Amino acid sequence: MVDYHAANQSYQYGPSSAGNGAGGGGSMGDYMAQEDDWDRDLLLDPAWEKQQRKTFTAWCNSHLRKAGTQIENIDEDFRDGLKLMLLLEVISGERLPKPERGKMRVHKINNVNKALDFIASKGVKLVSIGAEEIVDGNAKMTLGMIWTIILRFAIQDISVEETSAKEGLLLWCQRKTAPYKNVNVQNFHISWKDGLAFNALIHRHRPELIEYDKLRKDDPVTNLNNAFEVAEKYLDIPKMLDAEDIVNTARPDEKAIMTYVSSFYHAFSGAQKAETAANRICKVLAVNQENEHLMEDYEKLASDLLEWIRRTIPWLEDRVPQKTIQEMQQKLEDFRDYRRVHKPPKVQEKCQLEINFNTLQTKLRLSNRPAFMPSEGKMVSDINNGWQHLEQAEKGYEEWLLNEIRRLERLDHLAEKFRQKASIHEAWTDGKEAMLKHRDYETATLSDIKALIRKHEAFESDLAAHQDRVEQIAAIAQELNELDYYDSHNVNTRCQKICDQWDALGSLTHSRREALEKTEKQLEAIDQLHLEYAKRAAPFNNWMESAMEDLQDMFIVHTIEEIEVQQLVPKRDHALLEEQSKQQSNEHLRRQFASQANVVGPWIQTKMEEIGRISIEMNGTLEDQLSHLKQYERSIVDYKPNLDLLEQQHQLIQEALIFDNKHTNYTMEHIRVGWEQLLTTIARTINEVENQILTRDAKGISQEQMQEFRASFNHFDKKQTGSMDSDDFRALLISTGYSLGEAEFNRIMSLVDPNHSGLVTFQAFIDFMSRETTDTDTADQVIASFKVLAGDKNFITAEELRRELPPDQAEYCIARMAPYQGPDAVPGALDYKSFSTALYGESDL
Repeated sequence: MVDYHAANQSYQYGPSSAGNGAGGGGSMGDYMAQEDDWDRDLLLDPAWEKQQRKTFTAWCNSHLRKAGTQIENIDEDFRDGLKLMLLLEVISGERLPKPERGKMRVHKINNVNKALDFIASKGVKLVSIGAEEIVDGNAKMTLGMIWTIILRFAIQDISVEETSAKEGLLLWCQRKTAPYKNVNVQNFHISWKDGLAFNALIHRHRPELIEYDKLRKDDPVTNLNNAFEVAEKYLDIPKMLDAEDIVNTARPDEKAIMTYVSSFYHAFSGAQKAETAANRICKVLAVNQENEHLMEDYEKLASDLLEWIRRTIPWLEDRVPQKTIQEMQQKLEDFRDYRRVHKPPKVQEKCQLEINFNTLQTKLRLSNRPAFMPSEGKMVSDINNGWQHLEQAEKGYEEWLLNEIRRLERLDHLAEKFRQKASIHEAWTDGKEAMLKHRDYETATLSDIKALIRKHEAFESDLAAHQDRVEQIAAIAQELNELDYYDSHNVNTRCQKICDQWDALGSLTHSRREALEKTEKQLEAIDQLHLEYAKRAAPFNNWMESAMEDLQDMFIVHTIEEIEVQQLVPKRDHALLEEQSKQQSNEHLRRQFASQANVVGPWIQTKMEEIGRISIEMNGTLEDQLSHLKQYERSIVDYKPNLDLLEQQHQLIQEALIFDNKHTNYTMEHIRVGWEQLLTTIARTINEVENQILTRDAKGISQEQMQEFRASFNHFDKKQTGSMDSDDFRALLISTGYSLGEAEFNRIMSLVDPNHSGLVTFQAFIDFMSRETTDTDTADQVIASFKVLAGDKNFITAEELRRELPPDQAEYCIARMAPYQGPDAVPGALDYKSFSTALYGESDL
């Protein structure tokens, strides 16, 4: 018979374990020597042997089942050494030499020796345990060997508060069960007889599985069965003992209890490892999910903004003129709404988009993730190009609106002038054709004819005088046509009617003169015949002729027109007074706008310069700068009413159709652009400082280091813009001690300028300078964590992910993990390695 305790006492720790006795643990041999008093006869109590057989068999099967096999009889099933070697491979995770498959005794002995050699290679000194006894089925020797394996692989590495092995396991039990009533763990035998300690261990780690308060100390069988059944069902710990085996023994076998309890330790420590692994994975996934959310937000905001720009530019590029000033003024009002209502939120969105992009890139760098590359066409540069196109269209649109209003104002003036002159002319020509067609000369006397001739001569003079008016009317109509007046058709119709009528009047005037002259000659001949009579009746005839002439003179319209002219003089004076008042009002509006603009414009410029100084000079801590900048932001927001007042004054100027202002160099467009730049600059600068704080805290950069980085950066930032081109950045790196080849510099540029903008910001510079000092999660660490959750497998299943991770993160992984293609793949296996490397932008392992 083998000296079983001697075998156990010969077990020694390797050099690394020699100091583990500091906490009272000592070597494995020490604690075994102390127990010789209860087994000094070196004989195994039959009850204990029974307990060891059950416990050791169950323990072995808990590992062998991972390889798809098990044992039924512990001293028979290890005789050929095959399952013994397999057991050692499973619990160690290492490969043993290839076993011999022969059935002869020598093959079995060789296999057992390979197993014993492997045990010895792990620092276990085997004494009196030979392969022959195992092959021969020596029960006590086989149990001793299994116990040695359990000690080495299940108990030796237990370490709690500087104690190890048995003492460490005992201390762990005491710590975990201390809060529970009726539990006082002092050993690995009688302290466990009532079953409460087993239940307390489970309840401490999985309180939902045990109703501890309902357990009774005087019902040990129920307590033990409850603990063993729960452990088997929920903790994957096989039932290693029967409750009766423990209760009906005065002192349960210590090795059996230790083996059973060690399974609880490893189950819960494994759960702790799994929890730690799950926490790491959850942390990594949370970062990734947050980053993905920020990416999705960026993509959506970029898409919405680009779509708005796409829709708005055609509206701003629409140059189809309206017919009236009122319609064009409505367009101008729509444009004002665009500037006051629709565009400001988009300015904020564009600013927020840039801030989100910069913050996202900072978080990606801090979490060791690859830089974010937006979808094609949605880069910040694409947004800026679209915005620049928008503002060019906007500027051109406002200029076009004002020019169109000026054009329509002139058209309205010309059209009104045309109508006035046409009306005057039409009033003058009214009845003229009838007069010229009248054949009154046929019954007239010679004196009548002479009077008619004088009247006709006066009419001819008046007709000649109206020739200029007709030409002016035609010229105005022509200009209205050239300026594309909307009502040109009616103007042309009226003008043509006037011209046609004018030609007719000319023809009728000529015909009437000929008729009057012919009649005059005829009457003169008759008059000669009556000369004698006329001489005798001269006084009377003279009186008659004079009266008739007077009457005819009163009929000429010269005096009426003179009266009408005199009536127009006060009307003209009134119009001049109205125009004078209008121009005085316009001048007041000019001065009022200029007075406000000459204050707002310089204020905006001053604030821009002050913000630039704050961000560059690095006075005080980053928090001081942030506080200072936010004060500036509040002061800028509080200043907005001054801009609103200027907008109101500008609207009055536009409504008055004022297009110049000699009292100021600031236009409303200048003020608007400056204001938008100011809001964008302050928001961007605040975001830069916030990102610097993020970087500083994540990478442990001191205030002195930050100031040193800023001073170096400012020195090479020649234009003081907060960014520098690649040549200046190369000079900066060389000044800090970098020896740069072209390939190395290109590598660095890919880190600090991943979007190839050609510029390096201060934020990117400090990210690079502190890049190597950051303690961040890596793909390898995440792979190791998944391996823990997968139970050391090279793949993981959806069921395992759902069991170990919160629902949203489990589904996140399941949706993104590719099927595992390795030789050990099973249905539903997922590849966590490629998933982990993809999180960090690395190639698959």
